[in-house]
Amino acid sequence: MSRFKLKKTSKIATLIIALVLPFFAMSQDSNLGNWLIYIGNKKLNSKWNIHNEVQYRNYNAVGDLEQLLLRTGVGYNLSDNNDNILLGYGYILSENYIDDTDDKTAVNEHRIFQQFTTKQKVGRVGLSHRYRFEQRFVEDDFKMRFRYFLGVKIPLQYKEEAKNPLYVSLYNEIFLNTESSVFDRNRVFGGIGYTFSDNLRLELGYMNQFFETSGRDQINIIAFVNF
Repeated sequence: MSRFKLKKTSKIATLIIALVLPFFAMSQDSNLGNWLIYIGNKKLNSKWNIHNEVQYRNYNAVGDLEQLLLRTGVGYNLSDNNDNILLGYGYILSENYIDDTDDKTAVNEHRIFQQFTTKQKVGRVGLSHRYRFEQRFVEDDFKMRFRYFLGVKIPLQYKEEAKNPLYVSLYNEIFLNTESSVFDRNRVFGGIGYTFSDNLRLELGYMNQFFETSGRDQINIIAFVNF
């Protein structure tokens, strides 16, 4: 990569980090937990795909379940490997602590969602956008929510002739309700990823999500699989 392109990429990375880092400072009441995430994508052909996802979320390192999330869906590419629309379903089991006690209550949620994802390249920096609209059946309540996700992938090696398996992964996702108390939450993630092949990559990083008056931290281990 030329010195000019390298400087341009570095400036983009610096700008993105500068925009993301303030969100970490806004968090209150930090509670460190752990999320184990599997995201799989099965290509049926050049247009159609099946999405599968499992998230096992813990209040601590492991063993204290916060949430089990299962998602699946059918997607269609509007262009070659890009501009994907998807119709999906999710089941979520949440185990929430009651006030400041050690007692927990289980909450079941069934979710239908529609989403649109698109990708861009700015030099060697990859950008991904996801717009998702959810219809949530939480026990006896019905809720709707809009989510916007911005992901950034920055390669850490700059060799034109070789692949760049090691990269920095950053993302920000905001959640907005359709009813009163519009702001639901915001998530910010920063970590390191490694691409083993076209079909497998892993990420390890730190995620912070904050609400109006509180925040929470997680260590995330994420596996992305295409098959």
